[in-house]
Amino acid sequence: MKFIDEARIEVAAGKGGDGCASFRREKFIPKGGPDGGDGGRGGTVWARADRNLNTLIDYRYARMHRARDGAPGHGADRYGAGGDDVELRMPVGTVVFDEDTGEELADLSVHNARALLARGGRGGLGNLHFKSSTNRAPRQFTKGEPGERRKLRLELRVLADVGLLGMPNAGKSTLIRAVSNARPKVADYPFTTLQPYLGVVHVGPGRSFVIADVPGLIEGAAEGAGLGLQFLRHLSRTGLLLHVIDCFGPDGAADPVRDARVIAAELKKYSPTLARKPRWFVLNKADLIPARLREALVVEFRRRLRTQAPVFVISAMTREGCSELVDEIQTFLDQRRGEARAAAVSRDTGAAA
Repeated sequence: MKFIDEARIEVAAGKGGDGCASFRREKFIPKGGPDGGDGGRGGTVWARADRNLNTLIDYRYARMHRARDGAPGHGADRYGAGGDDVELRMPVGTVVFDEDTGEELADLSVHNARALLARGGRGGLGNLHFKSSTNRAPRQFTKGEPGERRKLRLELRVLADVGLLGMPNAGKSTLIRAVSNARPKVADYPFTTLQPYLGVVHVGPGRSFVIADVPGLIEGAAEGAGLGLQFLRHLSRTGLLLHVIDCFGPDGAADPVRDARVIAAELKKYSPTLARKPRWFVLNKADLIPARLREALVVEFRRRLRTQAPVFVISAMTREGCSELVDEIQTFLDQRRGEARAAAVSRDTGAAA
């Protein structure tokens, strides 16, 4: 199935049914009063998160989604039937925006989360509601209200704990294959990864995390070079970024510091918020560098980049250093999750007090 992470659709809720102006007419009841019923409510359009879906491809081709109108009211105090609601199932991680205003309407980040997209119109009132001591034969009724209509933009942002980023051919796909069950394509040419991949990394009993691989970035990606920045939205929910850097290069003359600065600049252009996320550096392809030179490589990398962030030297091909990297990631995520739970308990305690 083709991976689609963005779509534009239009939703239209149902119109409310019109009220009815009617009078009771039965034998032996010469002065029957008003008995016109109300119109039915128009159908509403909802969105629901479904973990069994992983792409927005259904909405790439089905652009219009309309709920049914409510039925009009009838005589004999009969109300019109309400229009059926429409529920649009979307992958977990979908964010819904109003296309005209840019407002975020819903973030479906949890399975079965439900969000209102377009509210159905209320049904009109029948003349039954307008009778009074001075108006015993009302002929007034009201029309049903129109339903809401919106143009929406859907964005799918995958849910992952850790995101991989870096230049093409840095070894991101090889790394995710080495540590998880994901099997992205690996080849000796740039841009072999054309869509995001997710993998689950099992560290131990009850300890695991999800890692995401996105296509590589190059200098000028913010201006559309390469595949651009279109897939970086999938890293917005991650708690940690792993910047994978080729420390050897195709000709053995790589400049890891330059590559790190290029990616950092592109991140800032795309989103300052994403650029501020914790970012660890992973110097890959260490199997091509003598062991005695690796420590000096890390020292020089830190000095030139002026960073205190963790730096790991690994070989995704031979899996050297991958276990230590995975353990450090799991420890970091466990600490963050513990802090989040403690903050939630503190908020609940404060609210109860």
